[in-house]
Amino acid sequence: MRTNIVLDDKLIERAQKVTGIKTKREVVHEALRLLILLSEQTDVRALRGKMAWVGNLDEQRQSRVSTN
Repeated sequence: MRTNIVLDDKLIERAQKVTGIKTKREVVHEALRLLILLSEQTDVRALRGKMAWVGNLDEQRQSRVSTN
C-alpha cells in the first residue's frame, strides 16, 4: 500500500544511526515489525499463570543433555 506520511527527520536519522538501516522505508518497516512483535509478546505475557503445565520438566531437560 502506498501512502504519504510526514516523518520526524531526527527520529529517522537516529533510527538509521543505531540500526545501520540505510533507507527511511526500511526504518518504517522495521518499526512496524517491532511494534507488532512487542504487542504479540504482551498478549503472550497476559497468559502467564493461566495455563496448567503438562509434562515432566526434568525429563525434557535430560533429553537436551549429551551423554557422551
